[in-house]
Amino acid sequence: MSDLLKFLDRSPSRYHAVANLCGELEAAGYTRLTEGRTRPVAPGGRYYVTRGGSALLAFRIPRRDFTGFMISASHSDAPTFRIRENAELSGPEDYVRLNTERYGGMLCAPWLDRPLTVAGRVLAQCGDAIETRLVYVDKELLMIPNVAIHMNRSANEGFKYDPKCDMVPLMGMGLEKGAFRREIACAAGCAPEDILGTDLYLCLRQKGVVWGAENQFVSAPRLDDLQCAWGCFRGFMAAQDSASVPVYALLDNEETGSNTRQGAAGTFLIDWLYRICDGVERERLPAVANSFLVSADNTHAVHPNHPEYADATHRPRMNGGVVLKHGIRYATDGASQAVFAALCEKAGVPVQHYANRADLPGGGTLGLIATAHVPAHTVDIGLAQLAMHSCYETAGVQDTEYLIRAMTAFYGASFREENGRFTL
Repeated sequence: MSDLLKFLDRSPSRYHAVANLCGELEAAGYTRLTEGRTRPVAPGGRYYVTRGGSALLAFRIPRRDFTGFMISASHSDAPTFRIRENAELSGPEDYVRLNTERYGGMLCAPWLDRPLTVAGRVLAQCGDAIETRLVYVDKELLMIPNVAIHMNRSANEGFKYDPKCDMVPLMGMGLEKGAFRREIACAAGCAPEDILGTDLYLCLRQKGVVWGAENQFVSAPRLDDLQCAWGCFRGFMAAQDSASVPVYALLDNEETGSNTRQGAAGTFLIDWLYRICDGVERERLPAVANSFLVSADNTHAVHPNHPEYADATHRPRMNGGVVLKHGIRYATDGASQAVFAALCEKAGVPVQHYANRADLPGGGTLGLIATAHVPAHTVDIGLAQLAMHSCYETAGVQDTEYLIRAMTAFYGASFREENGRFTL
């Protein structure tokens, strides 16, 4: 659990999360590939590639002929507030605030009255090139102040937050124009005038913790979906080779529909499955047909104060094991459920089941979106958590280890389908 908390703490933005995993891959001897260059892949090789700085693919090619791909896909982004390009808002009085917009469907209230800062990336002029630099302002830079109960008597009776008014972060008073850009430039190690573009987001300064009478819970920012991203990565790294190519995918923009070049609706995943096949002279379509995709994204635990929101017969609990998701918003069907449940049983990992209450449609995942490009058998899974899309979420300590064990078994297996018969 300490490793997960360190990863979360070092990953205040999607760009940092991808960079941290790239560092682990480099240390383990993986070779970095570049999409804009043709570079051969070979049996026995270990490789990784990024797109847009916020999506990552890693894979190992067996020394023998392979039958298909064993793939997991999770997402690097989380609901937050994006900093707009012309960020500084002056007034009223001599306050200096930042102009933001909501990214994804977040719970607004938890962002109030917490020390915040900014993380992401800048694009800076560096000689004749434009260079990408990660940014994390390592100080309590911002806060979104609540309105006192004396001025908003209905605050505890249900309140609709206006993002252009109620959710605007305060940075200081009486600051000279350009103060925010100077802060960002200092963190990026460049001059303010060298910054040509930015992708910056609010993030909490509060670190993750393990808590509870018996330390059963973990609370941290971005558990959805970096808990799954971390568990799948650890399983990918630990698995033994099989007759399939293990592929680890971390994609971006799931919280806003995945319809980007680095999201599940883009071609990043299928592009590289085809490149792998072409590189070792393997037929593309049979390889994809004998592949299996795990879409890993956290799901809802039964809430201790509102158990009525859970479906009557689908009631996942934290620390109860990996959760299989069912319903029209998920890619799970009977075949993919059976295959993944069989793998979990072999690994000694308990399995739970989730479905939305019939009158409370939940959010979708990248599973259905990805299968439009990668027609592999797909299962949607997750880990049970509370306060999804809050800036500080809660999950079960034991479930991360369950996911690692399940994905280690998954990546060490091979999948084949023939006339409705499935073998592992």
